Amino acid sequence: MKDRLQSYEEFWPFYVSQHLHRVNRALHFAGTTLVLVALAAGVWIAPAWFAAAPLAGYGFAWVGHFFFEKNRPATFTYPLWSLRGDFRMYRLMLIGRMAPEIARAERLFPVAA
Repeated sequence: MKDRLQSYEEFWPFYVSQHLHRVNRALHFAGTTLVLVALAAGVWIAPAWFAAAPLAGYGFAWVGHFFFEKNRPATFTYPLWSLRGDFRMYRLMLIGRMAPEIARAERLFPVAA
């Protein structure tokens, strides 16, 4: 991408286009679930659990990007929008509404053959 994106709504389809591989999305879902578990454990068990949250989230996500998607995580360029995008993607996957977003991203950012 040459030009920096100017809004989150402009960023969202790009974010989805970086998560087209189903294993990458599954790893993000697992990592985000563990983030939520670590945050809850930090509140109810011991604050040390808070340290596990970023390790779980980024660890799973980066495996998905580097080994399956074979791209650079969007968080390196757009850290806050990427975090917001991850939770949006998590929610959409949880309620079974991610497929239209994937189809839209595939139309906007076709993969070169």
